[in-house]
Amino acid sequence: MSKQFTSFIDDYVEQNHSRFTQLSDAIWDHPETRFEETYSAELLADALEQEGFHVDRGVGDIETAFIASFGSGAPIIALLGEYDALAGLSQHAACSKPNPVIENGNGHGCGHNLLGTAALAAAFAVKAWLQENKLSGTVRFYGCPGEEGGSGKTFMVRDGLFDGIDAAVTWHPESFSGVFNVQSLANIQTAFRFKGIAAHAANSPHLGRSALDAVSLMNVGVQFLREHIIQEARIHYAVTNTGGASPNVVQADAEVLYLVRAPQLDQTQDIYQRVIDIAKGAALMTGTTLDIRFDKACSNYVPNRTIEKAMYQHITTFGIPEYNQQERQFAKEIHATLTKDDLRNAKLNAARTGGEQGVKWGERQADKALTDEVLPYVESQELMYGSTDVGDVSWVAPTAQCFSPCFAFGTPLHTWQLVAQGRTSIAHKGMLLSAKVMAATTIDLLTTPTLLSQAKSEFQRQRSEQPYNCPIPNEIQPSKLK
Repeated sequence: MSKQFTSFIDDYVEQNHSRFTQLSDAIWDHPETRFEETYSAELLADALEQEGFHVDRGVGDIETAFIASFGSGAPIIALLGEYDALAGLSQHAACSKPNPVIENGNGHGCGHNLLGTAALAAAFAVKAWLQENKLSGTVRFYGCPGEEGGSGKTFMVRDGLFDGIDAAVTWHPESFSGVFNVQSLANIQTAFRFKGIAAHAANSPHLGRSALDAVSLMNVGVQFLREHIIQEARIHYAVTNTGGASPNVVQADAEVLYLVRAPQLDQTQDIYQRVIDIAKGAALMTGTTLDIRFDKACSNYVPNRTIEKAMYQHITTFGIPEYNQQERQFAKEIHATLTKDDLRNAKLNAARTGGEQGVKWGERQADKALTDEVLPYVESQELMYGSTDVGDVSWVAPTAQCFSPCFAFGTPLHTWQLVAQGRTSIAHKGMLLSAKVMAATTIDLLTTPTLLSQAKSEFQRQRSEQPYNCPIPNEIQPSKLK
């Protein structure tokens, strides 16, 4: 099999770039949060159906999840697409200062408008290659909702939707080009609801039982817990219900949402149980009752080095996008809004990903608004201090991911700056680049039996050391999490 498929993919993606950028921009224009991505899911599913893919909608009891397939027989390679946005990050495009479209509205602060569209573009390119060469094999696009705070893929894995695939390929928008070669943190998210008794806070406070006091005491208890957990763990919280705005009323209802993270799922579960004990103690201290609502969870990501190395070859082949003067000027304007800590953190991430060569790479890129080199690849043992439900897919099939440059270097995720760049030609170029890399990697897996066999052997060694257990209990349903 000739390796000339890279030039075929390059030509195909470039010839169809307007179609893909229009899809991405339409999703950016309609930012929808977890499990409510009705417009975005339908847009992508319709495009795949029109391209000749067989589409199953509403899979896994999730209205906005779908699977699109083309081809026949083995191997079956999955491309993972996301399209959910974040609350509170509304922002005008191509604007270098905070300027929401809708005050407190949604915004694509993690670039998932790009993420799903690039996976779709890769699926289209692979389909075209299979048809051109009259080859067997199956490419599947997985429409995966609710990555942000929903763990949609974890629910889909639990439902068996990834059973039978031979490998999975995906990516994430970033400010540099390279391989997503680090492990992520597993997590568990749970709401703690306290129920007390309302009373007049001055006239009869002794008759009241404050749910807000329970939330406050729980937060204090968890604060002391932080000293006594492993340093790689993280515990975050948000008070989602304070019980009202009247200080002269003893608040009868209050709620706090907790997110617990750690490198391994069993570590996460141990810390989570300690958080539950603290919540129970807070209820006892305040004479309130406690309701615990398990929200979502996901496993840590396990990289597959075999596929990563093949993917890296394609990353270096396709290189870095070329930027015009207008793009460079806007990137400079965004770069000027970033802090020294933002840039320091970006260099730290490069060091985690690229090792010693990554440190040198970060120093060379630090003052550049747009990166001009691919980040070196190493088999990193470092942690990415975030979480992704791609982790659960990596526990049931060999999985690899890449990064692609869509933003000014150092742009933090989940910020207005990222939203502002997500509908620009800079982001489009990074998106199309990742589509080419993913398509080439997928064709490699479809047409090179030894590569897929080695990837599966590596995967089996990993699973023999530790079997997979889905972190979300069977009774938790995604339809309840909107």
